[in-house]
Amino acid sequence: MKIGVLGGSGLYSLDGIENLKKTEVETPFGKPSDAIVQGTLNGREVCFLPRHGRGHRILPSEINHKANIYALKTLGVDRVVSVSAVGSLREEYRPRDIVLPDQYYDRTKGALDHTFFGRGLVAHIGFSEPACPAMREQLAGAAQAAIAAAGLSPEPRVHVGGTYVNMEGPAFSTKAESHIYRQLGCDVIGMTSLPEAKLCREAEMCYQAMAMVTDYDCWRESEEAVSVESIYGHLTANTALAKAALPLAFAAFPEERSCVCANALANALMTVRDVIPKQTLYDLKPIVGEYFNL
Repeated sequence: MKIGVLGGSGLYSLDGIENLKKTEVETPFGKPSDAIVQGTLNGREVCFLPRHGRGHRILPSEINHKANIYALKTLGVDRVVSVSAVGSLREEYRPRDIVLPDQYYDRTKGALDHTFFGRGLVAHIGFSEPACPAMREQLAGAAQAAIAAAGLSPEPRVHVGGTYVNMEGPAFSTKAESHIYRQLGCDVIGMTSLPEAKLCREAEMCYQAMAMVTDYDCWRESEEAVSVESIYGHLTANTALAKAALPLAFAAFPEERSCVCANALANALMTVRDVIPKQTLYDLKPIVGEYFNL
């Protein structure tokens, strides 16, 4: 087992990694957001990558998701935990709560940036359940344990399941957008998680987001308008909680996977091998190699 961690706003490093080394990975899709930190944490092999780069220098719409996920795949990662800051679209999802989404609503325009396929190779993955239910259960237990150990007051809540609406940004929502997303039944809003979920499924990697609530977006009239300044305190607290919960979750992950994530391409590849360009097959060997005897 090797676990990948994608750090979002506020999470630019993981504490306690032993046998640490940094790896620069070149991919057919360009460079990942930063060097990948490899090591062991709580007895598990871990690869950590800050999606915005160290120092937070990459916009959400500038993130090279394909390079990030491809790089983790080539390093042997089979499970990915994504930590990201989100706005709440529900009264009961308070700042500093943790949401483990099980569904997504796509408001982006970068469909070709959200798939490894194309260039002569067609695949259609099943995506009705976009996150890994096994990882979600284990992360929920770890988050509850970390909250209890920290003795926080008021105590953050862990919401298992929910719909994450992925907007593009970098601006936050308008009030009209925020109210519409609420009417559609969405629960949290962010700018980064959906492309990761799609690419991880194509790469047959388990994926689950830990969405850390920092604000009420802009729909709640009693709240000040969302701004970087207003969310900073919540962001700091969320980061500390995520760092405490992740090692507990890693210890709970079983060695073997029994979820559908591990065989997502088994019935998804459409193109006859003879017509697939050699360069495409070469580039995607870490992902499709076993299906084409590469």
